[in-house]
Amino acid sequence: MGLTITEKILARAAGKKTVQPGEVVFASVDIALAHDVTSDLAIDIVEKDFGGRIWDPDKIIVLPDHGVPNKDIQTATLVRKLLDFAAAKKIKNIYSVETGDYGVCHTMLPYRGFVRPGQVIVGADSHTCQHGSLGAFSTGIGSTELGNVFATGKLWFRVPETIKIEVRGSLPDGVMAKDLILRVIGDLGVDGALYMAMEWTGSTIESLSIDERMTLTNMAIECGAKSGIIAPDQKTIDFVKARTEENFEPLYSDPDAHYAKTLIYQAEDLTPLVARPYLPSNVAPAKDCADVKVTQVYIGSCTGGKYEDFAAAAKVLKGRKKAAGVRLLIVPATTEIQRQIIQNGLYDIFMAAGGVLVSAGCNACLGYHGGILAAGEVAVSTTNRNFRGRMGHVDSKVYLASPLTAARSALTGYITG
Repeated sequence: MGLTITEKILARAAGKKTVQPGEVVFASVDIALAHDVTSDLAIDIVEKDFGGRIWDPDKIIVLPDHGVPNKDIQTATLVRKLLDFAAAKKIKNIYSVETGDYGVCHTMLPYRGFVRPGQVIVGADSHTCQHGSLGAFSTGIGSTELGNVFATGKLWFRVPETIKIEVRGSLPDGVMAKDLILRVIGDLGVDGALYMAMEWTGSTIESLSIDERMTLTNMAIECGAKSGIIAPDQKTIDFVKARTEENFEPLYSDPDAHYAKTLIYQAEDLTPLVARPYLPSNVAPAKDCADVKVTQVYIGSCTGGKYEDFAAAAKVLKGRKKAAGVRLLIVPATTEIQRQIIQNGLYDIFMAAGGVLVSAGCNACLGYHGGILAAGEVAVSTTNRNFRGRMGHVDSKVYLASPLTAARSALTGYITG
């Protein structure tokens, strides 16, 4: 029996010819990412348990992105500790406010050429699975595990079963990858793919841009998956080669690979969706929530702050004004995207519509800063989680949506798909 792409990547990383789902392997890691929120304990482990030794400074990427620019003394202290650690260990790949090139780690890594097909990538952040969009096995790990990876470059993995999601056809106008992943999460539930690899395939996936593919794999964790992955095609190869001269060897699932489950969707059946409070699986057609009055529209984060997300939103907002009483926040995932927004005229569209440009980073996605909700306020957000209190007060509400639905909602002041 053949192997899935995930099984092949883990087998190669573990120095084995083959692996089986459920098998525990000890694999080499290619890239480890470290941000400001979860690196504190990892650094302590390196210093206390490994005598300060690290595995390879060129394979550790430091990207403070959650509380930056520093929102308070606590976050300033965490960022300072991470930057001092990087300097002491001669880690040269640092993307921070201090370097002037910064943003959400999951968007920075692929756009800076660190993500390549066939790699194993880990980070102490649950949405690390986004990097599977380029054919890598990537997953979120704990801070303790990250400390061990910092020191050894290795980590154990239980080889996940794979669920194949085949999507056929063309997405209707007004529907984006965010609607597709919400549909799947709604069908599977928050634990429907528990510790599984979600492998996306089909003509719809092949037609999607790399930005849109990132949205799909990013939210694998929202239905409990270990990872999300898309086999690299020419679009992937071109994207990667444009950003790095490093060699890589893509891997692909065998035709007779075994899947624990296969889901098949027709893209034409999809409509604009939202995930209602307080779970990403609480999915409903946007039109069924048309009576929900909106306080804030947040277009940003790793699932909604890529350039194509803003280009889609700008088409809706061009020449129009947001509804009275609505806060329209534009939050680029990276400074590179921020520059593109300004250079390509999108900034003028957003400002004319009544929007506010917030600095690149994670910001209010996790309730840190730059758009916190008060009690009773309602947000339509392109982010990936809507847990109670996620973006502010426990009595606020977050509806997850695509950038198109978010922009339409900003114009009407009500959820509008």
